[in-house]
Amino acid sequence: MGKRIHFVPLGCAKNQVDGELMLGRAIAEGHEIVADAESSDVLVVNTCAFIEEARKESVGKILELAALRTGDRKLVVTGCMAERYGSELAREIPEIDAMVGTGALDRFTEALDADGGTVFRAGPHYLPSARMERAVADTDGSAYLKVSEGCDHDCAFCVIPDIRGRHASRPLEDVVAEARLLAERGIVEVNLVAQDLSAYGRDLGQRDGLAALLRALGDVGGLERVRCHYLYPNTLADSALAAMAEVGNVCPYVDMPLQHADETMLRSMRRGGTRDSLRRLLDRVRGKLGDPVVRSTFIVGYPGETEKMFEELCGFVEEIRFDRIAVFRYSPEEGSAAAKLPGRVPDLVAEYRRDSLLAIQEEIAGDRASRFVGRIERVLVCDHDADDGWTARTTGQAPDIDGQTWLGDSGLELERGRTIDVEITAADAYDLYGTPVFHAPGIDADQKRN
Repeated sequence: MGKRIHFVPLGCAKNQVDGELMLGRAIAEGHEIVADAESSDVLVVNTCAFIEEARKESVGKILELAALRTGDRKLVVTGCMAERYGSELAREIPEIDAMVGTGALDRFTEALDADGGTVFRAGPHYLPSARMERAVADTDGSAYLKVSEGCDHDCAFCVIPDIRGRHASRPLEDVVAEARLLAERGIVEVNLVAQDLSAYGRDLGQRDGLAALLRALGDVGGLERVRCHYLYPNTLADSALAAMAEVGNVCPYVDMPLQHADETMLRSMRRGGTRDSLRRLLDRVRGKLGDPVVRSTFIVGYPGETEKMFEELCGFVEEIRFDRIAVFRYSPEEGSAAAKLPGRVPDLVAEYRRDSLLAIQEEIAGDRASRFVGRIERVLVCDHDADDGWTARTTGQAPDIDGQTWLGDSGLELERGRTIDVEITAADAYDLYGTPVFHAPGIDADQKRN
């Protein structure tokens, strides 16, 4: 008999894809997904264990749902915390009936009937394939597409290889097949995700795997946008940049976490490089792509980070003028090399540095965004709110992590999940504002865009 499942997704886009795979399998087997926890038979939390704040959020949600585990209702925990701390969580929170690790997604429906803190594990990761059912929320025409799993890097602050395993790529033909299936469902935008997207295909002996994948996705009918996430500076090849520049539906968008710019910090983080080498890399990216939106991620408060090192990072951000950055306070991860390092930076100092760097970036972001004012941009219509009107996203605005384009209302009759032309009329550090442009017959909209 089918069960009613209340599913709480947490964590990154890769985790979201895992959740969609588990729910897709459950629906295919006759189970139902419900929004109301009180009306469910099974409560599920898909957890994240990347940093301390994520772990606290995951445990908080588990405890919140544990309080609702009454009668025959079960509690299942999935995701990274189930993989890394499954047995420990089962002991500490006896209300948990089952744990499903990241490599055992295909056993999710078994877990719906388990009890006694059963732990399902089957290796560190689980590669999806196009033939698998996926419960994709496609009302806005956008979906994530996971192309590989795991990571071969040995960053001192990170335990992802311990949780997700070494890097493994899906076959190119399989990724393209899934993209076609998504396009047939009305998806017009796919966001490629992986722990190290720019290393795609290398484990399969493909030197220019990402470039080949982007060119193949360029031939998928109905797919208007392909956006690349989590490009790694040491594996980003010129062939991939060339494909990004030449394939028509690939967004001029570069998401490349750099983590720091001080050479001593980069060496301690096991990232390598220097401020000068990172500058040359970004010059190369902009030289190949023209005027892309560039996003990065940085860590402050890493062990041993002095005020001078932090100022070096600030100077780098001011020099490079990123469109967007995310800044995290260092989080010591059990089992990571950095967790044993001396020179721990006090939390208040790390928080101050984060806020200071974000304040610098806010001014830069507003100035960078102003270049879009007066342009005609193709946007993907996302949502409508009774108070704020329609929202959309340009090619330079990724879902969940970037801002959006506000279109207002004024009686507009638009369709979610479809693209339209918009004249950008204003911008701030976070969002763009625009007015839809409806072209007369015979006018080539492409000629009107900048």
